[in-house]
Amino acid sequence: MGFAHSVGGTRFTFDDLRTLLARATPARSGDALAGLAAASAAERVAAQRALADLPLRHFLHEAVIPYEADEVTRLIQDRHDAAAFAAVSHLTVGGFRDWLLAEADAAALAALAPGLTPEMAAAVSKICRLQDLVAIAARCRVTTRFRNTLGLPGTLSIRLQPNDPVDDPRGVAAQVLDGLLLGAGDAVIGVNPATDNVDNLCRLLAMLDALRERFAIPTQTCVLAHVTTTLMAIARGAPVDLVFQSIAGTEAANRGFGVSLSLLREAHDAALALGRGTVGSDVMYFETGQGSALSAGAHHGCDQQTLEARAYAVAREFSPLLVNSVVGFIGPEYLYDGKQITRAGLEDHLCGKLLGLPMGVDVCYTNHAEADQDDMDALLTLLGVAGVTYVMGVPGADDTMLAYQSTSFHDGLYARAVLGRRPAPEFAAWLEAMGLAGRTPDLLPAPMAAVLA
Repeated sequence: MGFAHSVGGTRFTFDDLRTLLARATPARSGDALAGLAAASAAERVAAQRALADLPLRHFLHEAVIPYEADEVTRLIQDRHDAAAFAAVSHLTVGGFRDWLLAEADAAALAALAPGLTPEMAAAVSKICRLQDLVAIAARCRVTTRFRNTLGLPGTLSIRLQPNDPVDDPRGVAAQVLDGLLLGAGDAVIGVNPATDNVDNLCRLLAMLDALRERFAIPTQTCVLAHVTTTLMAIARGAPVDLVFQSIAGTEAANRGFGVSLSLLREAHDAALALGRGTVGSDVMYFETGQGSALSAGAHHGCDQQTLEARAYAVAREFSPLLVNSVVGFIGPEYLYDGKQITRAGLEDHLCGKLLGLPMGVDVCYTNHAEADQDDMDALLTLLGVAGVTYVMGVPGADDTMLAYQSTSFHDGLYARAVLGRRPAPEFAAWLEAMGLAGRTPDLLPAPMAAVLA
């Protein structure tokens, strides 16, 4: 079955759903690199109009990657909740957008999430303006728990990212102290290890856990090693709070990451059995990013944003505490400039939230991208308005181990201040008890502090 629409007297045809979704995607360098992008603005508009007219039910009958060829497709179709979908089953993609903007409230969106497929979420995001992406996501509420409660209304959490180029525990500890003094760390204190081996992992985990216990910090720690390394650390008795893994939207791309659904299930069960959570048992932490499947040659002719949404189906299977789109990290080959990074970050956040995930976004770019910190300030502010669950906190916004630009501890203070957001409640109470809560407005420029007062 094909699709067609005319624009300006020219009729454009699209052979299948995969092609229609790709041509309807707002411009980005990764799709152009893959030869999937619309050839003109007129073709893109035609595809978006055809997509807007497509019934949502169609996504249940045509897969972008065949069921027999891909375990992510099988997961999506086998887990689909027909009863939850019934509320919107009569709508087209365009009608769904109108419903999301005009009628849906937080309760309706939460009830709908199991009934949406990633491709439905991706499709509606493709016909949204930036303000639509913000407005719809702001209505979504996703709450998760481990040692504190993330995603509550009026909160904005921060991952404290104390990476060190040589995994020096002293360097990591110094950055943790810096972040805690500036109110960061309620999402997680999470270290990207420079060396992924079990001895190094166990050493860093022990140091972070000792620090957390010494000061009774109501948060969780994580060393973002490969899931197999973390399983070995669990077998050694290491203090593992969260299991981390990068994931993608196709079986082949996940194979490139060295993972499968069965391996992730094993790791989830192993972490759950440790029983280390105090207020909840959400034990997984996933990171994603547009372009990961294409960079692995595992995209099956699909556009990168649709595949990013499919990665969220993988995440949703394991009830994660945190999901993070590392939006600008893969590089300008996939998201060329600040405009494309901004659009992608808001798309990812919306799609994840529609699918019921606790979405964070690493507001970031690599040094060879056509982007700068002004672009990141704009995206951070838009995401804050959209209700992002958490953002990154990196000393000086410059990660010296991963060599990319992100958001700083002070950026987190700015976002909380101008938007009237607080840390997770348990962490906010800890800051108060430690005499640190009052530092937040004091560190801001005088006019901003006056607004908070």
